[in-house]
Parts: sequence; C-alpha cells; structure tokens
Amino acid sequence: MTSTEEKDILNGISGSVDPGEVLALMGPSGSGKTTLLNLLGGRLNQPTVGGSITYNDGPYSKFLKSRIGFVTQDDILFPHLTVKETLTYAALLRLPKTLTKQQKQKRAMDVIYELGLERCQDTVIGGSFVRGVSGGERKRVCIGNEIIINPSILFLDEPTSGLDSTTALKTVQLLQDMAEGGKTVVTTIHQPSSRLFHKFDKLILLGKGSLLYFGKSSEAMLYFSSIGCNPLIAMNPAEFLLDLANGNINDVSVPSELEDKVQIGNSDAGKRNGKPSPAVVHEYLVEAYETRVAVKEKKKLMVPIPLDEEVKAKVSSLKRQWGASWWQQYTILFCRGIKERRHDYFSWLRITQVLSTAIILGLLWWNSDTNSLKGLQDQAGLLFFIAVFWGFFPVFTAIFTFPQERAMLSKERAADMYRLSAYFLARTTSDLPLDLVLPVLFLLVVYFMAGLRMSAAPFFLTMLTVFLSIIAAQGLGLAIGATLMDLKRATTLASVTVMTFMLAGGYFVKRVPVFVSWIRYMSFNYHTYKLLLKVQYKHMTPVLNGMRIDSGLTEVSALVAMVFGYRLLAYISLRRMKLCAQ
Repeated sequence: MTSTEEKDILNGISGSVDPGEVLALMGPSGSGKTTLLNLLGGRLNQPTVGGSITYNDGPYSKFLKSRIGFVTQDDILFPHLTVKETLTYAALLRLPKTLTKQQKQKRAMDVIYELGLERCQDTVIGGSFVRGVSGGERKRVCIGNEIIINPSILFLDEPTSGLDSTTALKTVQLLQDMAEGGKTVVTTIHQPSSRLFHKFDKLILLGKGSLLYFGKSSEAMLYFSSIGCNPLIAMNPAEFLLDLANGNINDVSVPSELEDKVQIGNSDAGKRNGKPSPAVVHEYLVEAYETRVAVKEKKKLMVPIPLDEEVKAKVSSLKRQWGASWWQQYTILFCRGIKERRHDYFSWLRITQVLSTAIILGLLWWNSDTNSLKGLQDQAGLLFFIAVFWGFFPVFTAIFTFPQERAMLSKERAADMYRLSAYFLARTTSDLPLDLVLPVLFLLVVYFMAGLRMSAAPFFLTMLTVFLSIIAAQGLGLAIGATLMDLKRATTLASVTVMTFMLAGGYFVKRVPVFVSWIRYMSFNYHTYKLLLKVQYKHMTPVLNGMRIDSGLTEVSALVAMVFGYRLLAYISLRRMKLCAQ
C-alpha cells in the first residue's frame, strides 16, 4: 500500500561538531538516526524541505565527496577479494591522481597496519557461503575503505552492530584516535555500553525524529537531572537515555512538572499504569529542551566561522575530483572484476555442468553419419541445441549481475570512486576472457565425440559463432537485469523471452505466420543456428531442414547489433536509476 501523505521524519534538529570531536547520534529504532546521518553525509537524493546543513559555513558540494568518508551499516564488500586487494583497489581508485601507483599501494598497507589487519591481509573477506575474516575485521575493512583517503569528516552508521563488547570498544577507540588526529567523526550508535558512552565527546539524542538533547555527552545526565529525570537505580547512562527517548519512565523519577501537567489534563489517556504515557513524556522532553537549551545552542551556531575565503570557495566547488583517469578506472575495475568472479566461473559445479552436458551430447550423437540426409538432419539438431544452450546459459548468468551488485554500485558511486561508464564497460568486458574457456572445452568434447568436421577452420569458425552468441545473450541478460533490478521479475521475463527466441529459432517451426515472423530476426538462436549450419554444411548442400545456407553476413551483422544494442539499453537503464547520491 502506498500513501501520498507526507510525514515528518526529522523535526527541529540543531547541532554542530568540530575537528577532533566524536559526535554520537543516539535514539531508539525508528527515531531518525540513519536519516539524519544520510542527510549530513549528503547521501539523500531529495533534501529536506526546511533547514540547512553547512560545512565550514558552506553548502554541500560535489568536491566534498573526496573529503568525506561514509561507512554504511551493512558491510558491503566483495567476498572473494582479500583484505589487501580490497583496500588496494580502493586506494587506486580514490586517492588523488598526483600520487603514483606505488604510493597508493603503500597507503593501503599503512591503513592495514593502522587498523591492525596485518594478520589477515591475505585472507578473503568472505560472505554467506564463503568463509573469511571475522565480523570485527570486516567492519575494520569497511572503515579502512573510507579512511584510506584521509577524510576530514567520517560518518559511520552503527559501526558496533553485531560486535561483542570488547570488539565494539576497540572500534570506538579507533574512532577516538582518528578524531584526536584532527578528524571530525559522526556515528550513530544503538545501545552502547557505559564504557563506550564515555568515549563520545558530543551527543545528539533523538526521539520520534525530535531533538531531546544536544551537547557534551558527559553533561547529558546533569541536564536530565536538571529537568527532574533521575534514575532510581544504578544503570548505564545510555540505557537511561534510551528509556527516556522511548517514553519509558520505569525506574526513573517523574518530574513534578510532568505530574502536574497530567493531573491538570485529568485524562486517563495521559496515564499508563499510573504513570505518564510515552507520548506525554516525549512531549515534555521536547518542550523542556526547546525552552531551556535550544535557543542558546542556535545562537552559538549563528556565529560565523573565521575561515579564509579561498578555503570556503574550495569547499563550495561544484567540480568532482576523480582519483584516476577514465582509462585507469576501467583497467582497475577490469582487473578487480576478473579476480572477484574467477571463482564463480571456474567452480567445480559450473565445470561439471558444462562438461557433463558436452559428454551427454557426444554420446547421443556418437560418430553421427554425415553421408546421408537423415544423418545431416540429426546433426542439425545437435547444432541447434548448441545454439540454444550457449544462448540460454549466459542470459541467466548475466541477469544477476546488476541486481546483486546494486548495493556495491550505489555505495561506490556515492563516494565518486569511478564514472558509471567506466564501471559498466569494465563489468561487461571482464567476463569475456572467462566466458571463452568453458565453450572451448565444451566444443572440443562435442566435436571429438559427435564426428563433426574436425579441421581447424570449421572448429575456429564454430568457436567464433558460439562466442558471438554468448556475448549477445549476455547483453540481453544485462539489459533485463538492469531495467528491472528485481531477480524474480527479471528471471520470469528472461524465461519467456528465451523460450520465445528458441521456438522462433528455425528448428521447430519452418513456416512462421507473417504477423509474428519478425520475432525470429530478434532471436540470437536463429542467427547462431544459421551460422553453425553454414560452417558445417555449406560445402555439401545449399539448403538443410528448410534453412537456406547463405553467406552469413546478415546473421553476423544481426548478432553484432544485439551485442551493442542490448548493452546500450542496460547502460541507459542504469543511468536512469540515479544510483549515485546527488
């Protein structure tokens, strides 16, 4: 169900953070912590209606992307790359062009030692189905990906989630060390221990999108004590603050003003179990902050920062700063793509699937007869299956490309790591060397067992035809995946499309009705089948199974047009998605 009614997620938030400070955004789930962090980090496409966010008294600009690090809540990393490879590729893509490749690699190693990752630098990251580094090490790799550019501001979304208390303390201590080095650190935190809480310099406490407290974290308990809210038992300050933000005042003294307010209202709705309801508590806390602290804090924020005009002008620059040229981005992403996906392409499961299919085909068409028309028709069935298999297989492999990498693409594009065109070309060409190996093995087995023409020229031409079919079929899979970005819908559409192309491929139906005859010309199976027939039988017969064997130029042109046409459609679809934050 959708609704057009607007809802305020954040309201009345004011605050500031300076270099050398760690600001924690605290609040219960749904209070707006992540939304506020995304706003501060420039990660939301649609800015808020009211209010302003300034950096050195200037608005957000594309230049700031090279000065801001943003660690998302989810650990978005490539599972088959090692820790060293992950940080090295980040360094090569993000560090300024003025540094040499060796200097960038050295910076990656410095970050590895700084984060204490030297023991696992050659271990793969791992994922759901791949064993790799521990949860704490994964989180440090994510932080390393951002601090590798030596950012002025570092944003982190719940960096301690899923970590044990000791690992969480080490992570926050790391953030404090960075802040002491002159960085500005802003992090959301869900339920910190008391030791973690005292590591923060400043605190923003949110409740239902409203500001309940902003100031030094060490003074938070004094402030709430001043408005009559004191814990009745010894408890972690963070637990006490989160209870208040939730409107839960069990084990908390009720301020006399709040008691009077409820009694004056004389409403049962304002009470729950004899105590003020969460809604009333929330309203009281918001009002108390606005009347006692908000005005004073806003006055502090209105004081201009003494900065050189040159620095302000640089911050407000609209020009992006790329860490590498287009060609360098392409080559780096190409190498990264091959390293990441070689495990999938050469997995024993995929090799077994392809070779077992080839062996079954070889057994079924064992030394088939090529001297009779019936034998040629039997072999035509084999060639059609080859055309269908190497059309079907790549489509359903390529469909997963962009939907599965969407999170990584969004994250890296938001940080301006590379141009979308460089990523797209690298992603769609890094598969080509890997795609060539299995078809060669497949065709060698089939040729040897089925008695096809064994001379070099027919085999080489068959290989070229199959390879052209593979990259055309891949283009269709990429286009469907990039357009829908939903695996269920994409596989459904691909199934219908591939089935239609197979039926219109010229083997099952010889005479197609005129009003649907155009479908066969869109089918890569049809063009591949005709080319395979030409390679094998042009010297023997001009017509086979109702298919005229001609020069093959039309079929090659059609497949080449599909290779580029489908990829262009996929690229346009990615562009329209606006994956990167503005």
